[in-house]
Amino acid sequence: MALTKVTSDVLADEFFSSSALSGTEIDWSDAAVFTKTLSAATTFTFTNVKTGMVKTVILDGDQTITWPSGVKVLNGTYSGSATANVIQLISTNGTTDIYLTYSNYTS
Repeated sequence: MALTKVTSDVLADEFFSSSALSGTEIDWSDAAVFTKTLSAATTFTFTNVKTGMVKTVILDGDQTITWPSGVKVLNGTYSGSATANVIQLISTNGTTDIYLTYSNYTS
């Protein structure tokens, strides 16, 4: 069996790129990593979620976050005082089951 190196020419940008969110919609087909500084309470929405996708969202700002109804928090909490909140999202059943973990970094 031959092994082939996977490159970005084989997989789409959603596996290799990052995107600064200008709004509140996270399009899972746009990037692997999303960043945003929150300036107000924020309700996020998701589009193009597929089973097996994993996304990372890096947020900062002392604001309240609301996630879509299919999101289940496994571990951690959002910290408004953290320098960055690294949030891992894993879809196990489209938008029905998305598991979330928070990790907080303070410099």
